Amino acid sequence: MSKPTQTTGRRNLLKGAAVAAGAMSVPMISVAQTTTLRFQSTWPAKDIFHEFAQDYAKKINDMAGGRLKIEVLPAGAVVPAFQLLDAVAKGTLDGGHGVVAYWYGKNQAVALWGSGPAFGMDANMVLAWHNYGGGKELLDEIYKSLNLDVVSKLYGPMPTQPLGWFKKPVAKVEDLKGLKFRTVGLAVDVFTEMGVAVNPLPGGEIVPALDRGLLDAAEFNNASSDRVLGFPDVAKNCMLQSFHQSSEQFEVLFNKTKYDALPAELKAIIDYATQAASADMSWKAADRYAKDYAEMASKQGVKFYKTPDAILRAQLAAWDKVTAKKAAENPMFKKVMESMRAFAQRSGRWQNDTTIDYRMAWNHYFGAKKGAKG
Repeated sequence: MSKPTQTTGRRNLLKGAAVAAGAMSVPMISVAQTTTLRFQSTWPAKDIFHEFAQDYAKKINDMAGGRLKIEVLPAGAVVPAFQLLDAVAKGTLDGGHGVVAYWYGKNQAVALWGSGPAFGMDANMVLAWHNYGGGKELLDEIYKSLNLDVVSKLYGPMPTQPLGWFKKPVAKVEDLKGLKFRTVGLAVDVFTEMGVAVNPLPGGEIVPALDRGLLDAAEFNNASSDRVLGFPDVAKNCMLQSFHQSSEQFEVLFNKTKYDALPAELKAIIDYATQAASADMSWKAADRYAKDYAEMASKQGVKFYKTPDAILRAQLAAWDKVTAKKAAENPMFKKVMESMRAFAQRSGRWQNDTTIDYRMAWNHYFGAKKGAKG
């Protein structure tokens, strides 16, 4: 057997060095066992909102490649819906899916993210304010002031919500006075100012209350949720368009201790999955809401009416009165209002000046009388 030459030895040495150098050039990615986070939503299991929560978790789970797994339970599995924030802050749950307006009792300023006309901004524009206009920093400041150990992620712009479901259509402001009505957030104060008797029930309790006569009318959110929760079974008149919740979005909460313990690349995955889920939710909503809207009319005898402008103007007037009082009493409420107003004045003008009238084109192709009754 011939001995290795000096040249062969040198080649092997260089080859080994090259392999080692190549290995060192590969980006270092943390390798660890799967981290499982237990979440709960504030929505019944059959609601499309719970489906949105599961969609959000799936995006993170798929992108994390087995290193992070979020499991989502429906409302009430661990705590009642309105106790989710405290449960996440205390670590009873690792996270949750809901809406900021549900924490209205903690500091009424948080309801500004989901209640009211938002100075004429739609839900996507409110998310723009939140992410680029200072809203996120203000919400973080509120949670910190309340000693809540949470990390908040807002996503998923919701379409304008109906005024609600009624036993008979409402034609004027006076028709609302004295009605036993369900809503949440600052809408409670707005409708109270308008003479309505408000009861802020969680989503899963609304239809049973309507059925038993504990409520005369109620609002929840959208065609798909309202349909699956059974609204068409207890009321046949739905009033479309309202300023009480015209710009709402979802909130995903993480226990801060659990979130801070995650490696940087998993936090990045959560951030980008949140953005992806925001777009996907709005696309799915456009498809599913439209189908359920049409089928409630064609198969369940629901009649849809546009809310009269007189009621919409009365909402704006009531909103101004309610928020002026709260801004005078609550410095953080005033701070959030001023930030939102400044962003809306600039961005809303751009949006209104540049957005085409899509209804004109729709009416051109499908006819002006195909939508809600005037």
